[in-house]
Amino acid sequence: MADHNKVERLAVLAEAVNGLTTSPLYAYRQENNYHSVFGEGNADADVLFIGEAPGEQEAKKGRPFVGASGKALDEMLESIGLARKDVYITNVVKDRPPDNRDPRPDEIELYTPFLVQQIDIIQPKVIATLGRFAMEFVLAQFGLVQEGQKISQLHGRPLETEAGYGRVTILPLYHPAVGLYNRGQRQTLEEDFQALQKFL
Repeated sequence: MADHNKVERLAVLAEAVNGLTTSPLYAYRQENNYHSVFGEGNADADVLFIGEAPGEQEAKKGRPFVGASGKALDEMLESIGLARKDVYITNVVKDRPPDNRDPRPDEIELYTPFLVQQIDIIQPKVIATLGRFAMEFVLAQFGLVQEGQKISQLHGRPLETEAGYGRVTILPLYHPAVGLYNRGQRQTLEEDFQALQKFL
């Protein structure tokens, strides 16, 4: 059973993100009847997945990874005996940027404190980054020496570091979307998820 205090603290944060009128993406959210996408899952999860930003399907539903790449992520989780409800899934940026463009530095800066607080509340053993953007953000956030290396060099390699609450492993993974278009990449992704299983 998830810690009630953690659930409440996450709910308060989610409400703050929802009311973030100072976000450069807020007007775009309102114009399109989109939702903010705070994250979802088990507040006591051992594994926290972090992606870049919500896409159109996610913004319409207010949930992370619900489109085709979300289905791919669910399949990857199943392959190592996990369900979505066992983990926590979020993004660096909590609102959809127009036309799926990369989030801008000012947007990243605005949403960063929310992600940092999510990590502190959930206290995962493993932070699995999904895609290059999330990997670069997390490596920089934790000041890891691997910062600046490519995802092709680091994917599937556990990186040990310290969080405010203790030891945490950063595991860079390719974005699940890569497996949709490239069978070889999907196999790589499956193998990398096996690396994740060692921590369960």
